[in-house]
Amino acid sequence: QVQLRESGGGLVQAGGSLRLSCVASGRIFNINSMGWYRQAPGKQRELVASIISGDNTNYADFVKGRFTISRDLAKDTAYLQMNSLKPEDTAVYYCTARATSRPWDQWGDYWGQGTQVTVSS
Repeated sequence: QVQLRESGGGLVQAGGSLRLSCVASGRIFNINSMGWYRQAPGKQRELVASIISGDNTNYADFVKGRFTISRDLAKDTAYLQMNSLKPEDTAVYYCTARATSRPWDQWGDYWGQGTQVTVSS
């Protein structure tokens, strides 16, 4: 199985920056894509950004121009650089990965436990 561990969340003032990291570990054969979702209190979980590799990225409209997703293939790690943070960015941020543990496995979707990001006004 694949485990994901997020880090880098915290409390920041509006206009500030945070960098989230997500490290994949366990039995990993291949990771197809990694991404970040978020869930604010009382709201549904929503996609923030995803990446397959290099320039193959996808962003939600509400973070375009402010957030950047990147990936280190050698370290099985994804990052989310968040700039110009707003109070409405406050949420639990979850890392996700589509991966296989063995060559013959079908792709599986894995989730981390989440990291809290709080932006004060």
